[in-house]
This record gives sequence, structure tokens and C-alpha cells, in this order.
Amino acid sequence: MQKQLFECYSNKMFGVCLTYSRDRTEAEDILHDGFIKVFENINSFKGTGSFEGWIRKIMINTALEHFRKKKKLYVVNDYTVYEQAMISEDFLSTIAAKEIMELVKELSQQYRIVFLLYAVEGYSHREISRRLRISEGTSKSNLSRARAILQQKIKVNYGETAFKTKKISISQ
Repeated sequence: MQKQLFECYSNKMFGVCLTYSRDRTEAEDILHDGFIKVFENINSFKGTGSFEGWIRKIMINTALEHFRKKKKLYVVNDYTVYEQAMISEDFLSTIAAKEIMELVKELSQQYRIVFLLYAVEGYSHREISRRLRISEGTSKSNLSRARAILQQKIKVNYGETAFKTKKISISQ
């Protein structure tokens, strides 16, 4: 049964692990550790929600544990007020999600993980701070910095016409 379960979900979960890792080898380690947890805790699946979603959550938590152990998440406190270029909705309708995820993959690990947890997985800054053992302010700052870096990458790759400007404030 374990072999069938692994064969059924490993490709999709490898993609999740790859998103949260630096390279394929690291993603394979996370996938392996994650499936061990799935097999050890399969009786705890209560049937609420999807089974795939339950496995995905285990993979994400395993990736976060992996990075905490290696201390690859750095505290960055950068509270600022500045004008932020917001990506226009017209531009978003023309760019593929795959192209955006390729740009996200180029972020440093600490920025990428906070960005993914917030923007993709839908976690709040409070939840992110608990999971990563950082302050909420650091989570907000890392997200802000990740967005700024992504915007710069989009400007370089797609030009200024992709943006409109808005003033924002980042604080605790």
C-alpha cells in the first residue's frame, strides 16, 4: 500500500518540495522525510478535507522543519515607508503563472518561503511567524522585500508598463 500511495502522490508532492527547496537533491530529501511522516501518521487522517491536501500540508511542514534545522531562515527587520509599484491587472492577465513561479524560485530561501506561505498557501503573518519561529514583523518585512525583488525582476523582464504606483507602510 505504501508503494502505491507513493507512486500516486510523489510527482505532485515533489513539485511542492521543489518549490520550497534550493535544488532537486534538497527536494528529494524533503519528499523522503515527508512520506515517512505520511506513513507514520496515516491513521491520524480524519477524512475531513482532501487526502492530497493533508499530504501537501505534511510536505510543507517537513520543508519548514528542514530549513529551521539548518537555520536557513534569517531574521530581517526592515520597517520602511516607501512608494511601491503595484503590478497592474492588465499585465497579470498576460503573464503565465509558471513564469511568475520561475521568478519566485529565484528569491533567496527566506524570502521565497515567506512569500509562498503567505501568497500561495494563504497563511497569515501570525501563522507564518509561529511556523518559522520568527516575529510577525519579520514575516511582514520578508514578504515586502520578496515582493519588491519580484517587482524588480518583472521590470527587468517585462518593462515599466506592467506597474502602477502606490504608497505603503510596513510596520509591526
